[in-house]
Amino acid sequence: DVAKQPGFADLWPKIKKHLDKVEFIAAHNASFDRGVLHACCAMTGAVPPDVEYLCTMKLARRLWGLYPTKLSDVCRYFGISLKHHDAESDAIACAKIVLEASEKGIPADSFLGKKIVCHKGSKARRK
Repeated sequence: DVAKQPGFADLWPKIKKHLDKVEFIAAHNASFDRGVLHACCAMTGAVPPDVEYLCTMKLARRLWGLYPTKLSDVCRYFGISLKHHDAESDAIACAKIVLEASEKGIPADSFLGKKIVCHKGSKARRK
């Protein structure tokens, strides 16, 4: 029930304030989320964030060889609770996946600019 909720153009200034402070955005299947965000920005004349997107789906495949890599599967592997398709729960789960890598001594910045990142204006940046 979103009919009476504020639209993207109304929410974007508050969201952008938070995104202006981050080094990257972690998302599961990040190219999809990036595409949706950029499309919403284009439709409203907003400028999308100039930030890289770290894909936790690709991270799970690359680091742990996990298949299938649906968010629910990756969360089950790590024992991360998930209320699937709940935006807040999905975001927290992605953050916890990035932290799993970091706790194993693999910091997120070691992946920025690599194949598992969707970089700013491109779909998938290859290195």
